[in-house]
Amino acid sequence: MKLFSRNIQVRWSDLDPNFHLRHSAYYDYGAFCRIEFFNQYGLTAHFMQQHGFGPVLFREEALFKREIQATDTITIDMHLLKSTEDYSRWTLQHHLYKNTDTLAAVITVDGAWLNTQKRKLTTPPATAQVTFAAIEKSDAFSWTTN
Repeated sequence: MKLFSRNIQVRWSDLDPNFHLRHSAYYDYGAFCRIEFFNQYGLTAHFMQQHGFGPVLFREEALFKREIQATDTITIDMHLLKSTEDYSRWTLQHHLYKNTDTLAAVITVDGAWLNTQKRKLTTPPATAQVTFAAIEKSDAFSWTTN
């Protein structure tokens, strides 16, 4: 599968007082990319609500490589770095590129699926497993047991 990516338009509200991208905007862009992917594969908020599950993040980390300013064009991608075989726990990674080819940041998130009724971790339904199987795997991808 082709690596999933999205272009992002920097908004005025994404900037900090130094006129570069504020740190929390990077995390917002990562969430945007993940949700766009989920929606494209039918794993919508409505579907998750109907089936009583949703994603939960345990860790979200950004490594800032290059400054992003308002005039930069941004592309963000997403790939699977680690996962259990049933996709109940996973690590996703995003690369943010500015002006086509300059790596500006790397966002890594560790997550799982939550049963929204029981408020406990769960194995996702088959639709979520199929969706996660469609995510391009990183060159450093590994299966994990937890």
